[in-house]
Amino acid sequence: MNKREDACRYTGLDKEYSAEELAAFHGHLGPYIVLGYRIGRYAREQFCPDPFLLKASVFCAGVPPESCLADGIQIGSGCTLGKRNIQIIESDEIRCEFSAGGRKMTIQPKKIDFPARDAINHSLLIERLAEDMYRLPDGDLFTVQSC
Repeated sequence: MNKREDACRYTGLDKEYSAEELAAFHGHLGPYIVLGYRIGRYAREQFCPDPFLLKASVFCAGVPPESCLADGIQIGSGCTLGKRNIQIIESDEIRCEFSAGGRKMTIQPKKIDFPARDAINHSLLIERLAEDMYRLPDGDLFTVQSC
């Protein structure tokens, strides 16, 4: 991003985070932090690059693991709890709505094929699933509708 000489040094920075950095922030690497991060990056890159103008609403069960989407969206989009421009809304349907400048975008995650809960090494399988998701194209992870 081009910066003006009279602008603050630490405003408008953009960083692509690795799977390891997502895990360090969140405490582990799971599918929902990865999915949220990828959705947030997409919204910032394709919809509104300014994390002060962008607002995010995360519709999900409101509890982990689905609510982990919000952590990823914060990192990917720049919408944060501190700026008060992200919220979790309890819902039976998982989706993310972004708004900026009177426009709206809805991003709907595709179904995640989770390993069976009773599978041997379930935690390791979840981590591998998240690693695989990190590398998938956006279109394999979610669909986008602009309004």
